[in-house]
Amino acid sequence: MTGDDRRAGGRNDAPGKRRTSSAAEFAGIGFQFAASILLCLFVGQWLDRRLGTAPLLLIVGVFFGAGAGFYSMYRRLMAAQRRDAEDAKDAKRQ
Repeated sequence: MTGDDRRAGGRNDAPGKRRTSSAAEFAGIGFQFAASILLCLFVGQWLDRRLGTAPLLLIVGVFFGAGAGFYSMYRRLMAAQRRDAEDAKDAKRQ
């Protein structure tokens, strides 16, 4: 697999398609952030009902979900920024 194939996800996409996949990727990041908060919220709520600790674990679950969502978002955005920097560097070489 060449360097160009690796950055394009193993495909030789046209630049217009690459932008569409980036928009879809960023929309997915937002969805993943919301889903992590909601999942941890419901797990915290369920544990509160089982253990009788309402609303302690629900609050912990929301903060844990937000933290996990922010961490995931940060990692994915930094990876996208590195890819863009590599693409700009490669474009200068050509």
